[in-house]
Amino acid sequence: MHSIRPEKASKVAELKEILTGAKCTVLVNYCGLTVADDTKLRSSMRAANIKYVVVKNTLLRIAAKEVGIEGMDSYLEHNTAIAVAPEDPVAVAKIINDFAKVHQALEIKAGVLDGKMITVDEIKALAALPSREVLLSKMLGSMQAPISGLVNVLQGTIRNFVYVLEAVRKEKESA
Repeated sequence: MHSIRPEKASKVAELKEILTGAKCTVLVNYCGLTVADDTKLRSSMRAANIKYVVVKNTLLRIAAKEVGIEGMDSYLEHNTAIAVAPEDPVAVAKIINDFAKVHQALEIKAGVLDGKMITVDEIKALAALPSREVLLSKMLGSMQAPISGLVNVLQGTIRNFVYVLEAVRKEKESA
């Protein structure tokens, strides 16, 4: 284990808390982003309730080892920032991926999903998923389909009965 100075121990503890409380964490290299671009990225993160923090590689390496995340060492080179989603893993992947498409300077390094390292391709696949709200509405629609089908069938029977009664009434009136 690395020996760290007491002033850095609080940063490591904070990083450990961030890593354990996150559904998804994305590591990026932000080198080359302008201040204006970085501000846009941070504001879009804030709007989605995503924490975006620039970290020291050594401290993140120590925190990841102490939390039990394997395989992060190879990605901790150059400048590193982490985007952490406490609730919705798709949101952080979507924002980072969309921003990286427009701003070539932002490089996605890797990610952590439920304590396991994921690759850039897996982050892009995660970003391609529909949002949580869309998935919930699709599921709700699927659950309602059989019920509405039953209602339509029952209404059809009642409707046919009313048509028969109306035909009988017209026939009696004409006779």
